[in-house]
Amino acid sequence: MRAPRHRRTLAPRGLDEPHPTRLHADHPQREEILRRHDEALTGGQPGYLDPSNGLFVLSAAFLAKRGFCCDRGCRHCPYVD
Repeated sequence: MRAPRHRRTLAPRGLDEPHPTRLHADHPQREEILRRHDEALTGGQPGYLDPSNGLFVLSAAFLAKRGFCCDRGCRHCPYVD
């Protein structure tokens, strides 16, 4: 079964700024996560490997280009406000 597609407008923040509930300011690897996300954005990559668990995390630019929110709690979801 496919996830529902929810068309929304982009949140009023830059693609380089994750929602505070999805990446807390006191996260122990926040700086490294933001560095990797920034590298993905500037390099035109769809995402990056999470430094703590090795999972692939989609970038905000990739999610915005996809055009909808999947409601799965993506760290860099550009639609969550």
